[in-house]
Amino acid sequence: MKTLSLTARISLLFAVAASLVLLSTGYLLTRVVDAHFKEVDRHELSGKLELIENLFKHAASPEQFDLLSQQLDDALVGHPGLAVAVTDATGRIRFATPGADFPRTLLQNCQTPSAACTYGSLQQWKRAGISYRGMAVSIAAGSGTPYTVAVAQDIEHHEIFMNTFRSVLAVAIALAALATASLGWIVTRWGLSPLRQVTDTVAGISAERLADRLPAKGLPAEIKPLATAFNAMLARLDDSFRRLSEFSSNIAHELRTPISNLMTQTQVALSSARDKDAYKEVLYSSLEEYERMAQMVGDMLYLAQTDNRLLKPGLEKVDLAHEIQDLFDYFEAWAEEHAVSLIQTGSATVSGDRLMLRRALSNLISNAIRHTPPGQTVRVSLGRHGDTVTVSVENPGTEIPAEHLPRLFDRFYRVDPARQRKGDGAGLGLAIVKSIVEAHGGSITVMSDDQKTRFQIALPASAK
Repeated sequence: MKTLSLTARISLLFAVAASLVLLSTGYLLTRVVDAHFKEVDRHELSGKLELIENLFKHAASPEQFDLLSQQLDDALVGHPGLAVAVTDATGRIRFATPGADFPRTLLQNCQTPSAACTYGSLQQWKRAGISYRGMAVSIAAGSGTPYTVAVAQDIEHHEIFMNTFRSVLAVAIALAALATASLGWIVTRWGLSPLRQVTDTVAGISAERLADRLPAKGLPAEIKPLATAFNAMLARLDDSFRRLSEFSSNIAHELRTPISNLMTQTQVALSSARDKDAYKEVLYSSLEEYERMAQMVGDMLYLAQTDNRLLKPGLEKVDLAHEIQDLFDYFEAWAEEHAVSLIQTGSATVSGDRLMLRRALSNLISNAIRHTPPGQTVRVSLGRHGDTVTVSVENPGTEIPAEHLPRLFDRFYRVDPARQRKGDGAGLGLAIVKSIVEAHGGSITVMSDDQKTRFQIALPASAK
């Protein structure tokens, strides 16, 4: 089943809404016109009843009563379609105009007190295909004799008018609904033109044109948030594609170096006959390159698992001060080799995965030792502020330019790739630290000046 377009839907809704409004209006107009005709007939019939009643009141003598028929005929001259019937107390008709075929109930109701036999109480009936509207009242002649007077008006002309009025109104409503749907389609299509422009622009965006942006200026208020959100998404995609491209380039670069070293060493080893010790040295050198590649591949797999939330941190209590002291013991020999001292202050406990947190702290401490000048100190401070535990790893050294700070946690990113030293790793350590911290619901920041560089982790505190 084909789905209607937005323009068609809005046009149909316009037509339906207009039809409902017009139908309601037409219904009210029909009721008002019909009520008007009823009121006109009531006024006309009431006037005739008052005239007839007045004639009967003045007929006090038998001679005057005999003249009533002629007086009634004279009073009804010029009133075609008007019927009158007068009956006495026994129900015998004393006067009737031609065609005065009244319902017997209308005349009988006035022989006894009844709500139907009062001024203004209209009844409607049909005889021989002609509709009538009439009323009846009890009156007394001048002699005191009671009579029932009934008057009726032929309302065929009213019904013809109402039928014509309804037909014209139905045609007008149908044409108005059609016109509303057409105008709604035109207006909607014009109103949605900015959305079509946005669609055309979006359709032209590809992986090679992620730098393009939707023009938010001049757009309607309803579409502007959509354009803003889409531009923000494009910015994220552009950044992700850029990072992915750099990531692929860095992987190729990082793998090319050890592979090139392995090929060179193998070619040299095969170029001439060597003794056992020489081959052993080549194998040890190759083993170092294999270990380096294995470490890089392992780190990449670890990051891939954290990105896809495949690694779920445990929820054991971790004494950070104890873990840091163990790491100091582990790095003690290396720190002494670089003439770097290690100091830890404070204490804190968090809930999390001990091995994951230990790996994050190990990466930060080893990074700090690597970049600390000889004779200086690496300081690790623990603290708690409300429900947050902070871990600061601070080392003196060369200032990191501000433009590099936001990207320090990117994979394979180095402040100065040309100054990479053997043993510095593949540039994944800080990325792993960030992934571990975020997996524990925390955050990590870095600041650097001409005196020191500080990495600070914020983690949810463990409940006591």
